Amino acid sequence: MKFVPTVLALALCAPLPTLAGGGFTSLSPEKAYPNDAAPLTSGGEFEGLFKQVQEKLQALGFDAGPVNGAFSAKTQAALVQFQLSRMLPASGALDETTLSALGVERTPSVPASSG
Repeated sequence: MKFVPTVLALALCAPLPTLAGGGFTSLSPEKAYPNDAAPLTSGGEFEGLFKQVQEKLQALGFDAGPVNGAFSAKTQAALVQFQLSRMLPASGALDETTLSALGVERTPSVPASSG
């Protein structure tokens, strides 16, 4: 099996600061985003979904920032890293494939009253 020697060789060739962590690295670039970054979109009706995604990303070791239900650049960067780790298209979007891989279900929205 060539996978293990290849991974080992890549790890040994990586610069020491990359392996040590901290700052902006290719291993965890989402950590470079500040936790108080302005949200890309407010949670609104999706706040619960965004919180679930942030919780799952955090539990899996991806720094999605604070679990606040706001979709920030940090949350999106963590989502992209998750997608890359699962060999999914790195769109940064919450598509059905990504939600399924995270184990998060989109709850149906409550229909607006017709008045």
